[in-house]
Amino acid sequence: MAPIFQRPALSLISEGHGPDRASLFIGGTEAARDLAALDAAGISTVVNCAVNLDINYVRDPAFAAAPGKCAAGPGAVRSYKIGLIDGDGNPRQMLLAGYYILDGALTQTMPDKASYPHRTRGHVLVHCRGGRSRSVALVALYLHCQEPERYPRLDDAIAHVRRRRELREEEWHETPKPVLVEAARYAAAAIRLLDETSLHAPAEPECRPA
Repeated sequence: MAPIFQRPALSLISEGHGPDRASLFIGGTEAARDLAALDAAGISTVVNCAVNLDINYVRDPAFAAAPGKCAAGPGAVRSYKIGLIDGDGNPRQMLLAGYYILDGALTQTMPDKASYPHRTRGHVLVHCRGGRSRSVALVALYLHCQEPERYPRLDDAIAHVRRRRELREEEWHETPKPVLVEAARYAAAAIRLLDETSLHAPAEPECRPA
């Protein structure tokens, strides 16, 4: 059995993202479910990468639990979920989707309506079960694509995340898992292609009533 190394529950990875210049953190289960720690770090948004991990952030449900039904309502933090497997089994498009979900979490603007009570713009936590593979792959992909001048290769972004997350060299072979690194390479190529296509796309014709 591979050794399990200790690392911080919550690691600051990068700063200055999106219109609010938000910081990106990585953590595992303990960080993601510690509301006091999230609040102390100024984290208002959580992106959950794990398919087999659900955290109930609803403290004041708008819909009470009932026989056969779960309580529901806005959570204490805004929560987005990707649902990746830590290894084989993911369609390779899922990490590409995760990139756009993370970008959306950083740039989405909440409307001023009662049904959107949590509009605070804070920092973002990306997490999986241990905060060492799925979340590392996603954040590295995001940094590589958003800041190519600082991280021209995906490997440069992975090295930065490993360092800030305090991942030991002995565990690099699985932090992140090789299949997730390959999925991130595919996603980075797709993102570049989509960005290039959008730059040269003709303007959409104006819709006029018949």
